[in-house]
Amino acid sequence: MNSPTVQYVSECFIKPKYTSEQSKQPIYLSPADLSLVFVHYLQRGILFRKPPTFATDNKNHVDQLVKNLKESLSLTLVHFYPLAGRLATKRLGENPPSMAIYVDCTKGPGARFIQAWLDLAVDDIVSPIDVPEIVGSFFDHNGSINYDGCEKSLLSIQVTELNDGIFIGCSLNHMIGDGTSLWHFLNSWSEMFQYLGKVIEISRPPTYEKLFPEGYGPILALPFTGNEDEFMRGNKQKGSEKIFRERVFHFSAESIAKLKTRANAECNNSSTNNSISSLQALSAFVWRCITRIKNFPSDQRTCFAFVANNRTRLVPPLSQDCFGNFFHPLIVTTTCGELLDGSLGWAAELLHQSVINHTDQMIRESMNSWAKSPFFSRNSIEFSETCTIVLASSPRFNMYGTEFGLGKPLAIRSGRGSKFDGKVTANAGSEGGGSVDLEICLIPHVMAFLESDKEFMEAVSLSTSPIE
Repeated sequence: MNSPTVQYVSECFIKPKYTSEQSKQPIYLSPADLSLVFVHYLQRGILFRKPPTFATDNKNHVDQLVKNLKESLSLTLVHFYPLAGRLATKRLGENPPSMAIYVDCTKGPGARFIQAWLDLAVDDIVSPIDVPEIVGSFFDHNGSINYDGCEKSLLSIQVTELNDGIFIGCSLNHMIGDGTSLWHFLNSWSEMFQYLGKVIEISRPPTYEKLFPEGYGPILALPFTGNEDEFMRGNKQKGSEKIFRERVFHFSAESIAKLKTRANAECNNSSTNNSISSLQALSAFVWRCITRIKNFPSDQRTCFAFVANNRTRLVPPLSQDCFGNFFHPLIVTTTCGELLDGSLGWAAELLHQSVINHTDQMIRESMNSWAKSPFFSRNSIEFSETCTIVLASSPRFNMYGTEFGLGKPLAIRSGRGSKFDGKVTANAGSEGGGSVDLEICLIPHVMAFLESDKEFMEAVSLSTSPIE
């Protein structure tokens, strides 16, 4: 029997309800934005159960929901107007050859909006042990890199109707914004939806301040040889077939609190002063568990990569409402032997110290270095032969406060973009209170080892997500 596939019902493009003079100006991109030119779109989605009222007249309720989503999106884009534009390029010189990439907020037909349908139930999405592969079809722009935003929408919303649920999938060009920006947009859209028909200004209007290196900007030159389009396409990585399993592990607030207490108690550095955070303790725990089950030689290098939000670390600090990419990757390295011989507290302290060392001076020095010699992140780095764990997203984002007249969300899921063996995505747990869902991608036999690891599974909790 063939598995159901997503059926596409309609497609349109949404423009801002009205335009401002500010929205007619180009937005030039910072080093943090430009470094992501070859990376996949950022994909996050929210699963809802249909309210009981849908049972009496499902079609009319769905039609009204879609209409309201489009109308509120148009109003939200008034504030988030870059999402309705496209990327554009400009040649800057021939000796040496160089170009610039920027956002033309007036280019293109707007943000893409797709309505789709799938003959499955909510339980078919959240109950299986592994995340079903069909979830990837709930998102647009699969396989697209950010440079494709020259021709494709910078924002795409796909509303997929299930038999008893609704999934709203958001694909955001990562050159335009980071996770903080994505959830800022989704929270604002939710707010606009709830007050639709009333005169309201969103509570957190975005700002578009950019951070440029001293002596550079706002137009940064990127090196290229020959035609810029050929340069970009030549650097586009081919997508590889999925060879990993993807599973969500739930950690209750109580379980994480135990890990945090243990990590702080085991710290050898008195300067840490009981300041290992919950996420640092959980991250160190996952790093050690996955390293142990991979069973590498003791002298094998192992890395843990995560991101820091630069907004609060700059002097003076930027607002969390500053839209764009303001994160910096932090990479902590040691050997497998040192990591496993040391305590949980020792590993957590490595992560903690990396955050402490991430200062305003370090941020600006890194940015200046990038401007002198630009380098670019890539998507499908193969980590299966190494022991590198990459943690993305943050459970601190307001995920479950995003509602669209459907009640509280049931679950958060991500798309196929930037997935690989060793990728971990941290989302808030549905019951709140500091609980965390870790979406972990591992090659099949390593995932089986993790599921059999006593220490790891004892820390995993049963989810309280309401799927009845």
